[in-house]
Amino acid sequence: MPIVIHFLLVYDRNKQALVFQRPFENAEEAVKAYEEMEERHREDRHMEIVLIGADSLETIMLTHGNYFDAVPSASPYLLDV
Repeated sequence: MPIVIHFLLVYDRNKQALVFQRPFENAEEAVKAYEEMEERHREDRHMEIVLIGADSLETIMLTHGNYFDAVPSASPYLLDV
């Protein structure tokens, strides 16, 4: 059975850039982090927060490439919000 990695992405529509990304192997931790990020940016209508599951970051970049267009080399490491 393939391993699913959950990726928390935060995209700033004003900057047209991905400003945060973090992979999670634990689904419960991913959902908790997603909920915390949603709460943190509740009033920021220009922030798009998504949690996507896939086998790799490369797959996410293929299926959700619009989040990565402005990022020359996306990596699984944290970026500041």
